[in-house]
Amino acid sequence: MQTAATGMVLTASSSASAEKPKSNSKSLNGAPQGVWPGGLEKPLMPYTPAIKAAGWLFIAGQLASDFETGVAPQARSDSDSPAEHLSLQSRFVMSNVEKTVAAAGLDMGRDTARIWQWMASPNPTMDEFESGVNWPGIETNAHFSQRDKFLKSPGPSSTAMGVKALMVKDTLLEVDLICIDDGGQNVSFDATAQKPGSASSVRRGDWVLLSSETWARDTNGKSTEQQANEIFEHLNSLATAAGSSLSRAVKAEVYIGHPSEYPAMEIAWKRWFPDNPPARVVMPYMGMTGGRGRRVEVALTLLANDSTKIIETIYTDKAPKPFSHEPQAVKVGNLLFFSQQMPADSNGDLAPGMARHPNFPFYGLPAREQMRYMLKNVAAICEASGSSLENVIRRVCFHDHGENFAEAMDEWAAHFPNLKPVSTSIVLGGPLVVSGAHTLLDITAYVP
Repeated sequence: MQTAATGMVLTASSSASAEKPKSNSKSLNGAPQGVWPGGLEKPLMPYTPAIKAAGWLFIAGQLASDFETGVAPQARSDSDSPAEHLSLQSRFVMSNVEKTVAAAGLDMGRDTARIWQWMASPNPTMDEFESGVNWPGIETNAHFSQRDKFLKSPGPSSTAMGVKALMVKDTLLEVDLICIDDGGQNVSFDATAQKPGSASSVRRGDWVLLSSETWARDTNGKSTEQQANEIFEHLNSLATAAGSSLSRAVKAEVYIGHPSEYPAMEIAWKRWFPDNPPARVVMPYMGMTGGRGRRVEVALTLLANDSTKIIETIYTDKAPKPFSHEPQAVKVGNLLFFSQQMPADSNGDLAPGMARHPNFPFYGLPAREQMRYMLKNVAAICEASGSSLENVIRRVCFHDHGENFAEAMDEWAAHFPNLKPVSTSIVLGGPLVVSGAHTLLDITAYVP
């Protein structure tokens, strides 16, 4: 089995050498540097385990796999208990994440500001999603009890979602996270801050991060629009308490059940963000672990009111205008937050040439063509911000079906010959909001 060399290895984005020089020094301008922790299994796919950039540390999605046999032996069990399987995999994943963060010179418990947990479940079914039932039936405490051993109070802000499948058979959990390298510590302003593992709101330097797991109102009988309205009201109060406001939001992650719930969510969104909305990614087919009856969840990244950083909306006519109410991207300092990328035109329809001709059903590679189209748009938006495609540092990739993964990933990797972005890949199991689209991208880039 091939593994990375023992010890931390940092690689600058301009280096194409397979031999990665060891270094503990920070780039003078916070330019992207890859982190390759020693002693951990090398990923099968072309991505970097972690990247430091602009004072942030981005960790790629971690699975309980040895990348040789499937689920790692130490994360397996003969038990019939789903909770035991999830607990073992959680311990394995969190331990590897901790080692990856340490290789970058940070402390996971102290420096993690944002964590995502993607848990595989056959539920809800497509019929349940269509009827508004988004409950995944996952025994999440089996993960949280392990996770909380690795994290400290307060924080981080957190999202935990049920998804249809992950990239390795029988894996139940994928975790990715963001740490902030500023020598400071998380500060929170809500009661959940006393519990290690998650907080409703986290203030870290210039940044305020709000969890998607913070809404506890009664959901019984409430529509998607009503729930979204109440969520934004709640998030606004959290932001205010943390020294920010919704007008300072720079990135939003919106989780819905069936894609048909998008328009109802959009009505509430426009009410709370009538002008200059933040960058936004809307993810369908999310199994909402926070409680039965949920139809929507939202997480926000904001700037504090007293931050001197400038929020800049990015636009270029070399990429399609978003088909719904969000900008192409938002730039803050050296970070560029993209809105959702799909192979769509400005009307929300699949772009021309992105599907097989019905009379030639076996010709073409649509997943590859769609990824190429999206990256052309990403490159144009990067250039409009003063950056370039090679400075993309993080992607989360949502696939309609797993068979489209390898084709899309192969095209993606070809655009990053040097430092490859950290990556998390999720299978949703159904058609996206844009009919015919195979992939949805959530992207962050560095701006020199």
